[in-house]
Amino acid sequence: MARRHGDRTVGRGVVAVAAVLAVFGAAPATASAASPWDRITTLTDTFMPVLRNPGGSLPGVNDWGCTPGAEHPEPVILVHGTFSDQQINWGAMAPRLKDAGYCVYALDYGVNPGTPWPLSAFGGLTRMQDSAQELSVFVDKVLAASGAQKVDFVGHSQGTLMPNYYVKFLGGAPTVDEYVSLAPLWNGTDAVGPLTAGAGTAAQGDPVTDAMTALMDEYCGACAQMTAGSPFIEKMNAGGTYAPGVEYTNIMTRYDGTVVPWSSGYVEGQNATNIVVQDGCPQDHSDHSSLVASVRAQAMVLNALDPADPVPVPCVAVQPFSG
Repeated sequence: MARRHGDRTVGRGVVAVAAVLAVFGAAPATASAASPWDRITTLTDTFMPVLRNPGGSLPGVNDWGCTPGAEHPEPVILVHGTFSDQQINWGAMAPRLKDAGYCVYALDYGVNPGTPWPLSAFGGLTRMQDSAQELSVFVDKVLAASGAQKVDFVGHSQGTLMPNYYVKFLGGAPTVDEYVSLAPLWNGTDAVGPLTAGAGTAAQGDPVTDAMTALMDEYCGACAQMTAGSPFIEKMNAGGTYAPGVEYTNIMTRYDGTVVPWSSGYVEGQNATNIVVQDGCPQDHSDHSSLVASVRAQAMVLNALDPADPVPVPCVAVQPFSG
């Protein structure tokens, strides 16, 4: 059945990276079923594509000659999380979407200027306002190449929050139909606590905290913005979290140790659907990292993108972190 739109139904720079990589780390991936793509089954495998092709794209992703079909007329743009890139973050999700017949695109964003390889593989660091500008340029490129009128977003971690700046403040709402978020943090996170508590503010008085704060402020402007109660979070939620005309789906896990509390992404709205992966499947222990590779979450993403033609949502045992 064709999709009917409108129906509804994430030297000193190395220190800073090391300090928070465990908090906003890249997601490991698991293999996609019956896919011709390389099998990605371990955390090490997750990094293999970017090691083989630095600065490149996963197979079939960013195919600028892809023409959206009638069943899936809107290209899907994948938006990675903090300290990640398009290949590291989407090695498991991208093939599921390609196999389903979508034109799939992904960008790298938020890399600090002048960052050398391999540190340049870890993006999502600059202020989210700046990253949203990068996303805006990328969306325009996708629309021009595909001939589509709108795109769909699938984001993880920071990639669930930053695009909403584009949607709400850069005029992006008319170009976005489905906005699917894995491990969203609409109300920010308390996980990083003292690492970002003083970033962008006056010195805290403690030398260690001051030094860490200075590093975070210089090398990860986005980190402080994601802290619960930050001016950025307050601005994003002023007047309501969601932009009218965009359909939001939030996919969360109760075992998220990065978005704290995990319910930060559970925000009610007339144009929002909230899903917790453990509901109806208590043996799914997906955490912040492994959620993006969970076959259960992948099925939920497909159904959010095309609710008129749902696929079965499996319930399988998932281990935290490794998947």
